[in-house]
Amino acid sequence: MKSDASNTVDPHFTCARDGAGKELSFALYGAANRLVRLHKPFLEPLELTFPQYLVLLELFAAAPRTVGELGAKLSMETGTLTPLLKRLEVSGKITRTRDAADERRVHVALTPHGEALRADTLAVSGQIKCACNLDERGIVDLKNVLDALGWPEDKDS
Repeated sequence: MKSDASNTVDPHFTCARDGAGKELSFALYGAANRLVRLHKPFLEPLELTFPQYLVLLELFAAAPRTVGELGAKLSMETGTLTPLLKRLEVSGKITRTRDAADERRVHVALTPHGEALRADTLAVSGQIKCACNLDERGIVDLKNVLDALGWPEDKDS
């Protein structure tokens, strides 16, 4: 059987770090934490947490959405998403309404207050791009690599 050279690891390859620092997972963990922390000063004036920001981005893309649709798009379990949505509802940014035909389904929509946050919320992405010190090509390349790693089954769709 022919070996695929692209899947082999050079046995002489060494990483400059020891312990957890040499792991890909640790690098991704650190980068993810840094990106979430970078959002904080931009989201605090909007009174949003990072997960709430992600929900609003999805609602700006298409609303109303069901809780199930939001969970699938954001890779969040209902148990994580429901309290987050309750807080957004209490703050007046969204409404949650049970489907009259199927009470198990809950529709999530933006309120006028939530819609009023659209421009400022969408501007956060540009502020983060500037803070990352990557040019547009670097951002696109990095996102493509991370998407392929995080959602390999979506590659062909």
